[in-house]
Amino acid sequence: MFLALREMRRAKVRFGLLISAIGLLVLLILAQQALQNGLITSFIGAIERQSAPVLVYSVDGQRTFQGSIITPPLEKKILSTEGIGKSGRIGQGTFSVRLNDATDDSDAAIIGYTDPAVGAPDQLTSGWLPNGPGEGVGSDTDFSIGDRVKILGPGGPGQQTETIEVVGLADDAQLQVTPTLFVEWPDYLASVKSNNPDAGAVLPSAIGVAPVAGLDAATLAERINDSSPEADALPKQEAADQTPGVAEVKQSFQVIFLLFGLVVPLVTGLFFLIITLQKSASLILLRAIGASTGLLVRSLLFQVLLVIGGGLAIGIAFYTPLSQAQVGDIKLSFDVQAVITWSVILLVLGMLSALVAARRVLAVDPIEATTGEGGR
Repeated sequence: MFLALREMRRAKVRFGLLISAIGLLVLLILAQQALQNGLITSFIGAIERQSAPVLVYSVDGQRTFQGSIITPPLEKKILSTEGIGKSGRIGQGTFSVRLNDATDDSDAAIIGYTDPAVGAPDQLTSGWLPNGPGEGVGSDTDFSIGDRVKILGPGGPGQQTETIEVVGLADDAQLQVTPTLFVEWPDYLASVKSNNPDAGAVLPSAIGVAPVAGLDAATLAERINDSSPEADALPKQEAADQTPGVAEVKQSFQVIFLLFGLVVPLVTGLFFLIITLQKSASLILLRAIGASTGLLVRSLLFQVLLVIGGGLAIGIAFYTPLSQAQVGDIKLSFDVQAVITWSVILLVLGMLSALVAARRVLAVDPIEATTGEGGR
């Protein structure tokens, strides 16, 4: 290790620039990872945070609250399925609202439920679940306890007839990257009527169900799907992952991650190959005075480890405060699993990329020190 550290001290600028470059790439990778996670969570967070283990859409709804409508006959077939422990209606709509004393309109997604055990947020960061009319739980990115959300009618503020007071907050609970409120079913119905006074019967967008003890969510979903060809039942996480648009977002980011993931080992491998070629005369001399190839290879790999490790440390250090930021309506977060995964991947790829330089070290012939070929 003495040789590795001594060489790095003698070429501080060269190695420092490489470490900084890798640190920047690590930061970009982790920032993109945080952006992907934040975007997906803002898109489907409300589905992941609601408490129903199984969501049942209509087949025509394309696995979205917005497109699904559960008719009374379909609801009857769903509820007749064996193995349902609890069930409740879930409705969703997007409305024009005004927050507190604001003069500008904005959009908000409102999710109504009949049973908090199968439709309300499964965990709150503060406050409590609605326990009376006109109360709701809001996504903590967009609302604060005590906020009053006015539902606007088709004629604007003059036709506002419903107000929801935020009494609880849920983390990562947006839907379609829109401020989101969870309310009890009567308040959801009132919101629909406020927005559309001529609306007839308000049908649920989905049915939330929970299996009886001893039955898993996947099996119950299969039973419901078998009960009616019009039902599309999915376990909660599967319903979130298969929401239209989620797979496309992940695929787009995978291309970016692949490109970034290839750059680090390519830069590292090329750098150490060039360094090895430049110091070939020194390597030959070291071999001639008795240094083993194992020592030289270990020195090279130790340098690679220090360079990538230093780059990871710099990238993670800058990523930590960045991950606490908010980009528009998208809330970022520090992803420990992503940090560990990318650290391992980049370390492994970096060490593998140094094999070309290591082969050059192994090929050094100490006899060249007596012929003068090593200096060419």
